[in-house]
Amino acid sequence: MASRGVVGIFLLSSIPILCLELRRGIPDLGIKDFILLCGRIFFLFAILTVVISVTTSWLKSFKRCQVYLKDEEEEKNEERQKLARKKQEDAQGEKVSRYLENVLKPHQEMKLKKMEERFYQMTGETWKLSNGHKLGSNEDVVLEDASQMSFETSNREAARRRNLPKSFTRVSPPVKQPPQKKVLDLPEEPPETAAEVVTVALRCPSGCVPRRRFFKSCSSQVLLDWMTKVGYPTSLYSLSTSFPRRPLEVEGSWTLEDIGITVDTVLNVEEKKQSS
Repeated sequence: MASRGVVGIFLLSSIPILCLELRRGIPDLGIKDFILLCGRIFFLFAILTVVISVTTSWLKSFKRCQVYLKDEEEEKNEERQKLARKKQEDAQGEKVSRYLENVLKPHQEMKLKKMEERFYQMTGETWKLSNGHKLGSNEDVVLEDASQMSFETSNREAARRRNLPKSFTRVSPPVKQPPQKKVLDLPEEPPETAAEVVTVALRCPSGCVPRRRFFKSCSSQVLLDWMTKVGYPTSLYSLSTSFPRRPLEVEGSWTLEDIGITVDTVLNVEEKKQSS
């Protein structure tokens, strides 16, 4: 549109020039002069067309360059915005992961542990909160500790008696000898490969779990004798089954098979309730 306007202006401006030329050369104007005049006019048109086309192409290229630079700048801005958003998302995700790891997870674990402790306290199975011991690993240690304690007690009693002052003026009555404790003899432990053999484990209040093998035909009284030998007398402690939880009924004439111990069993050693 701009080039057409320029050409129109040029044509309008060339008309007066043509008229002057014709007026000046009317008396002597010939065909040759008219052809030269038309050639001059066409030459001017050609030069003007070249100038207009070059100017138009330069303007178009300049506009395209500006558009390209603008598009490139917009792309760079979008790339920067994407990078900034990605950094913000990464930082937010890292904050969330740190919160989950340092705050939420320990809080949930503590809450779960408290609920577990409350559940075991309600069911009376507080022994499950201890770390426990391997079956059969502390049986010999418990027996040695019990024998050592009884030996030290007897030694202290004998030393106390030796240090009592002797009375020369009054004869002290004879000291009654305490009744001798019944020696608990447990039957010999059968081998693992023997038939009709069960393994019984005692879950003690201290956390240790001694284990021993018995024949199914043994008297059920051996369980109480074994519990006493481990260090838990029958006057203070009793036996009960794990599941369902109920007191174990023991009679001297009943065998282990009679009281329901036909497979490997874990029994609980529980403290008796002292009546006031």
